[in-house]
Amino acid sequence: MTSLSRRAFAAAAPVSLLVGCGGPRAGRDATARSAGTPPPPRPAARTARALGRSVPVRLRIPAIGVDTPVMRLGLASDGSVQVPPITAHDRAGWYRHSPTPGQTGPSVILGHTTVGVHGDGVFRHLARLRRDERIAARLENGTTAVFAVDAVRTVAKAAFPVDAVYGNVDRPELRLITCGGPRGGDGYLGNVIVFAALASAGP
Repeated sequence: MTSLSRRAFAAAAPVSLLVGCGGPRAGRDATARSAGTPPPPRPAARTARALGRSVPVRLRIPAIGVDTPVMRLGLASDGSVQVPPITAHDRAGWYRHSPTPGQTGPSVILGHTTVGVHGDGVFRHLARLRRDERIAARLENGTTAVFAVDAVRTVAKAAFPVDAVYGNVDRPELRLITCGGPRGGDGYLGNVIVFAALASAGP
């Protein structure tokens, strides 16, 4: 496997893989509905080499003013993916069953669009990102992995493209996920997903 281990992906696939800000769970039905969804457009392969495992501690996205600590997220007691807590100074969270940023495979980082009475969330402007804009993940070992945006997609929660987001890839990639699209009674009806690939790495 070059991304999530088979065991981790199998465990995650039947449960919610979305940011928890309203809308239906993404279970087997959502996976089936998204099976025909084509992957996002990909540029020519970049030359940046994969990095060793090191947990992300900070995420910077200059184009949309993001500079946030990164917490670790796992699975909640109901089997859904944890999301960062709703706080005045919310943080992004790295899903620890995905590769670390810069490893081969899709590293997954989640954040909120809004945080209740506290207002805007850390990923409130995620949908504004454009192709080739940079995302920098600072790692625990002192390395910064810099990714270039390939594509930004807004999808319905009921048609979340599980395979495109969490499936195998043969290079280091990054997925940023938040809520988006129109709002319903239970919150946002969609998700904004940013697809990016490793462009460079250094101190």
